[in-house]
Amino acid sequence: MAAEHSFDVVSQVDGNEVRNALNLVQKEIATRYDFKRSVSRVTLEGDDLVLQSDDEGKLRAVVDVLEEKLVRRKVPVKALQYGKVEAAAGGTVRQRVHVNQGIPDEKARAISKLLRQRFKKLKVSIQGDVVRVFSPKKDELQGVIALLRQQDYGIPLQFINYR
Repeated sequence: MAAEHSFDVVSQVDGNEVRNALNLVQKEIATRYDFKRSVSRVTLEGDDLVLQSDDEGKLRAVVDVLEEKLVRRKVPVKALQYGKVEAAAGGTVRQRVHVNQGIPDEKARAISKLLRQRFKKLKVSIQGDVVRVFSPKKDELQGVIALLRQQDYGIPLQFINYR
């Protein structure tokens, strides 16, 4: 039996589910009446989604459709970071949406600080964009997970590799 138990705190988004949601958005845009003769579309460029439409009203409708499809595919909407709406060629508007992957350093440090204040026997290490938590007691790790679920860091948190 292991002397220490651990788990990892991560923030991940399934890329396949994002692509599936994008395909569903494109199909809905192609069939909806309010998007007839519109240049509205959503494309994937690396970790960014690029939304393009005729005007800001239609762009907002594209965002609504995108969020609906992502929620249905169980992709957390908290992982999306919306950029500014900017003018594009041909009188259209464009908006970049970044899909956040991993825990940023400042948020990882905030998580580590909170855990060290609340739980004295805990060991917390930051390994890139993952926070690993060690404890001799499994019950303490359960308390850590409950505490982190109550907090809002503006990113979705998942708990993996529970050993």
